[in-house]
Amino acid sequence: MSSAVHISLNVLNLDESVDFYRRFFGEPAKLKADYAKFIAGEPEIHLALQPGGGASKLRSLSHLGIRVDTPDKVRYWKGVLTQRGLATKDEKREACCYALQEKFWVTDPDGNRWEIYTVLEDIEEMAEGTTTCCEQVGDSAASCCAQ
Repeated sequence: MSSAVHISLNVLNLDESVDFYRRFFGEPAKLKADYAKFIAGEPEIHLALQPGGGASKLRSLSHLGIRVDTPDKVRYWKGVLTQRGLATKDEKREACCYALQEKFWVTDPDGNRWEIYTVLEDIEEMAEGTTTCCEQVGDSAASCCAQ
């Protein structure tokens, strides 16, 4: 697998959004009651959808990401971006988006969050007390996913 762009969107109505993106990209690779993930082959895009908490809390963009092959590549990217002067926020191994991931975050000047990550394994159930993914926003968040 080569690097791929990952996009996660908060949505008002997951069912309606799944219907739209099913038409756009085909069947979801992962579909849960509170989460959907589509993987398009050409161009390679990983699109995740999750409920956004209502219109008053909706931010159409949850976060952006780059999925890499291995934890070594996550560390490589972290080193490169740190060397370029970007502040990074480590998360290391986290259960997020129905997968065990190794990752870190950077945030652009407008608050758009980017994750550089690799999936270590898919998981069927989220541990009690965890969120689907990245519901907390900003540098003050203790973690992408609740512990």
